[in-house]
Amino acid sequence: MNKISEVKKLINDVEYILIGAGAGLSTAAGIEYSGKRFTNNFEDFIKKYNYTNMYTSSFYDFETEEEKWAYWAKHIYVNNTGMEATELYKKLFDLIKDKNYFVITTNVDDQFYKAGFDKDKIFATQGSYRYIQCGIACHNKLYDAKDLVAKMLENTHDCEISSELVPVCPVCGETMDVNIRKDAYFVEDKHWYKQDERYGEFLDTTKNKNVLLLELGVGFNTPGIIKIPFEQMTYKNPNWKLVRINKDDCRTFLDIEDRSILIEDDISEIVEKIAG
Repeated sequence: MNKISEVKKLINDVEYILIGAGAGLSTAAGIEYSGKRFTNNFEDFIKKYNYTNMYTSSFYDFETEEEKWAYWAKHIYVNNTGMEATELYKKLFDLIKDKNYFVITTNVDDQFYKAGFDKDKIFATQGSYRYIQCGIACHNKLYDAKDLVAKMLENTHDCEISSELVPVCPVCGETMDVNIRKDAYFVEDKHWYKQDERYGEFLDTTKNKNVLLLELGVGFNTPGIIKIPFEQMTYKNPNWKLVRINKDDCRTFLDIEDRSILIEDDISEIVEKIAG
């Protein structure tokens, strides 16, 4: 039996599926931070700031809030609020929608929500581009920025937004920031803690069950969230199987080869074959 057939059989046979998703999944879905997708959407910013890709540009130290939010409005729109669900995420949902599943992801593009996954079964540990928060985390409430982003885009000139659109914290008056984990001020709101609790409950419920850990596109940027725990859980639970699919470096570090299927290939192509 080849690896694709093995994965198909596992998906059909197991009681529970835990998906762990990293940036490689969204890259395979076409949400690339470089190449034409970057140059076509950020031409003015590239000319002004010499950006080379969307990842490094997100760390740029802007001189003004007007410049900062002109960039972030475009970034948020291109990678979240202006996007529908991609075909890869929709195919992934179709594969597991009838199973008892849970998703833990470090991705901030909300593709799991858009593709139809149950919001109560998604733990997005690193936040979401769609929401903004107090820049110094004076309180733990998040604010939906979809409409504000649209207004910012309509009122961007020479890579700056109109000053009246700069978001200010309604509690302390400080500037706002995107709700993504990049510093010590990342806000974990009530929903974040609820999903953390639900993730723990899923693990407790399934510890003696037949579980498939389906790891997709997880690298070494934050291995302590998905990659390492998935290996540890597979090692500790004899009824758990790990399927790791990534374009690069699918090796395991624990002695779980007999309960692991490692596929180093394009995730989109592999999901297509599994679904076929």
